[in-house]
Amino acid sequence: MLERLNALYPVRYTALALCVLVALLSLFTWVAVGEGGLNFLVFAGLSALGLWDLRQTKSSVLRNYPVIGHLRFMLEKIRPEIRQYFLESDTEATPFSRSQRSLAYARAKGETDKRPFGSQRDQQADGHEWLNHSLAPSHIATHDFRLTIGGAACTQPYEASVFNISAMSFGALSANAIQALNAGAKRGGFAHDTGEGSISAWHRLHGGDLIWEIGSGYFGCRDEAGHFSPERFQANAMDAQVKMIEIKLSQGAKPGVGGILPGPKVTPEIAAARGVPVGVDCVSPAAHSAFSTPIELMHFIVRLRELSGGKPVGFKLCIGHPWEWFAIVKAMLATGITPDFIVVDGAEGGTGAAPLEFTDHVGAPLQEGLRLVHNTLVGVNLREHIKVGCAGKVISAFDIVRAMAIGADWCNSARGFMFALGCIQAQTCHTGQCPTGVTTQDPVRQQALVVPDKAERVFNFHQQTLKALKELVQAAGLQHPREITSHHLVRRVSENEVRLLANLLPNTPPGALLTDLAAQHAVFTLYWERASAERFGLA
Repeated sequence: MLERLNALYPVRYTALALCVLVALLSLFTWVAVGEGGLNFLVFAGLSALGLWDLRQTKSSVLRNYPVIGHLRFMLEKIRPEIRQYFLESDTEATPFSRSQRSLAYARAKGETDKRPFGSQRDQQADGHEWLNHSLAPSHIATHDFRLTIGGAACTQPYEASVFNISAMSFGALSANAIQALNAGAKRGGFAHDTGEGSISAWHRLHGGDLIWEIGSGYFGCRDEAGHFSPERFQANAMDAQVKMIEIKLSQGAKPGVGGILPGPKVTPEIAAARGVPVGVDCVSPAAHSAFSTPIELMHFIVRLRELSGGKPVGFKLCIGHPWEWFAIVKAMLATGITPDFIVVDGAEGGTGAAPLEFTDHVGAPLQEGLRLVHNTLVGVNLREHIKVGCAGKVISAFDIVRAMAIGADWCNSARGFMFALGCIQAQTCHTGQCPTGVTTQDPVRQQALVVPDKAERVFNFHQQTLKALKELVQAAGLQHPREITSHHLVRRVSENEVRLLANLLPNTPPGALLTDLAAQHAVFTLYWERASAERFGLA
């Protein structure tokens, strides 16, 4: 309901104003003719409630929608019963179910994440997955699971958490949202990806670890013509707050296309962060200009590593044509240059708005893309030299477990941390009318998002998710999430058949792409030999 009220934003305080007006009229009537006392008490109480809503800091919804915002929470209380008998279950809503959102909210607020009365999922349904537990569970001292990112050529490796904030730019997110994310990351000791909008003043304010994402617009490191500027890159990259450099080749939300931020939305703050003129259309081209072949990409990685003082440099991509990915791997073999990390973005992910055709039908989903990247690196004996991260609807600890079983070393989450900020999945991110102040540049709307409170929730969400991950790892009898493999997970494939994930997903033996190509999965036999390090197209 509240989402529909966004159109009424110019009169956002109408309910409060009416309450005050009716209270004053009732008071006048009461004094003049002796009637209206009850009306006065009721509307005076509502007026006081509205003033309290404006001053409180816990709920962004109530700060933006005093008095009437309570209707949402009243409906939220009775909605389970309405849905249970008339509408849908907790697991049916999309893109994230009520069950998933409730889990994120509970962990962010420090409330219990326990659920009574057993699973609401149909565990006999096709596709249901579970983790095999051990009769000899382990004991782990800490939930602060970390990994070292940085290869032999990296002189400033980064000790990263296995759970970090995925790429979301300032401009797409509000200044208050960026502050809260970074402050929470600082407290929890995990990383905050800047998104391709570069490093703003709000990223720097609280000092949290940054992964600087560089897209085709080279924001924060571009010259006046929009090309890569080594001098401007070095000035930002040498900052101690920047821990890793990530080249964005493509993203899950809209792979294969660029983007444009219209001139009226290019505020002085956004212009300063991106290095573009105020009020002028800000364009992200569909392709990079700093390199045009896989080999040139490898040399660009070396260049960025040197200019940053030896920090980890890698790239992010959503898998599209498999031969283009193979061409990149062949460039690694031809040059002897390897990225320090690769982030695989699933097509089901993405906070950015995109045409429906792209969100639904372009790019490989996370499972297929991640498995292809993992198997290819194993098949050329490079997997142990390159860390692999992933993003794509990662909300719960089991989501992390599944991704690691498929081949990830760590996971990023964007929308999970948006829920921690108070996002209610209104899906108005692209309109500037976000009801909770997360995805808007409106200075009044974003004031509803109180930075200290939401930073605490970001920290809590990270901590509680990792504590849940620790419990899963212990239940499986392991010592670290990196020990999870596809042999630990089971999937129901039909009413009468379940199979280990290891038997469902193809596994490439170490070095097999170099020695025994004919015995491998069809995607390798079809495209591996036709891929070339000299070009992204087929040979």
